[in-house]
Amino acid sequence: MKLLADVNISRHVVARLRSHGFDVIRASDILDPRAPDDDIIAEARRLGAVLISHDQDFSAILATTGATKPSLINVRVSHVDADGVARSIAAAVGAATPELEAGAIVTIDDAGIRIHDLPVG
Repeated sequence: MKLLADVNISRHVVARLRSHGFDVIRASDILDPRAPDDDIIAEARRLGAVLISHDQDFSAILATTGATKPSLINVRVSHVDADGVARSIAAAVGAATPELEAGAIVTIDDAGIRIHDLPVG
């Protein structure tokens, strides 16, 4: 599974995910770091990647547009250490692979994960 990390996902988190075998790239490595959310979503679709972000706007965009792709991992954990965030993302991918492949928003918070199939509603 290919992952596209938004600019608000630390380079250290991306490096940790890569070290655990994930195919992940940061959006700022292939797009302008100031690229609007719509461009990042379009790039995730083009790549067939799951988008990872702390930004709540992506959930709203996917929900209001009736999108079925890309899937989104919405990171809302209180810890900020790269190892912990990377572990949380890896665990979510492991727990929700079929849903992410089909089209879903997976929210990670301190209590665990929640999965909403796309399109929302």
